[in-house]
Amino acid sequence: MDLDAFRHMVAKYPNGFLGRYGLGNKLIQEGGNLNEAAEHLQVAVTLDPNHVASHLALGRVLVKLGRPEEAKPILSAGIDAATSGRSSGGVDLVPELRMLLQSLGN
Repeated sequence: MDLDAFRHMVAKYPNGFLGRYGLGNKLIQEGGNLNEAAEHLQVAVTLDPNHVASHLALGRVLVKLGRPEEAKPILSAGIDAATSGRSSGGVDLVPELRMLLQSLGN
């Protein structure tokens, strides 16, 4: 899907985490506005706190934006969601979440 398709999805379903995650991720992939990406990913994490990939994407973008202190609890929450069994997936993302968190001084 392209950016316009994700924007349309978010406009139609503003409380759908998948559209928010998709739009935030697409903005990152295409070199778009990282602040906008962070906003959409934050909504995605709020709507579905067990979606581990949303935590990883938001953590990455917060680090890129120079906001590591905001990234730390997001990354920790992603690890917790994956390892606690609350998430239906995302265990494969735990090593990357941990590595990014450790690189921030934790």
